[in-house]
Amino acid sequence: MKKNNYPVQKTEAEWRAQLSADEYRILREKGTEYAFTGVYNDHFEKGVYCCKGCGQELYDSSNKFDSHCGWPSYDAALPGALEFINDESHGMRRTEIVCARCGGHQGHVFNDGPTETGERYCVNAASIDFLPKEK
Repeated sequence: MKKNNYPVQKTEAEWRAQLSADEYRILREKGTEYAFTGVYNDHFEKGVYCCKGCGQELYDSSNKFDSHCGWPSYDAALPGALEFINDESHGMRRTEIVCARCGGHQGHVFNDGPTETGERYCVNAASIDFLPKEK
C-alpha cells in the first residue's frame, strides 16, 4: 500500500482503534473475508456504499449486481473514488482497488462483468458502510 500519498492519514494505532480486527486486516493489510459472509453480499437497497475507513463515497447502489461470487459486486465506481494498483501477488495478475482518500483496500476489479461496462468490482463487505437514499 502506498503510504503518505492519501489525504486521510492515521497512525496504525489510530486505525486499530477505529476498526474491528477483521476490518483492519482487510482495509490495512489487504486481507479478504470468506465468500458469502459479508453483510452487503445480498444487500440491494438504494443508496451509496462508502469506505469503512474514511467515509469516502465509492459505489452507487444502481451499479450493484448479484455476481454469485460471494462478495458485493459493482459494475462501476464513483468517478475518482478509487485508485487502481497492479497486483501480481498469489501467482495472479489482478487489479487491486483501494480508496483514493485513505488507501483502504477494497478488493479487486475484474473484466468479467455481465453488464455493459464488462467490469466486476469485487469488494469486501467489511471494507464498506452503506448510506441509504433519503426518501
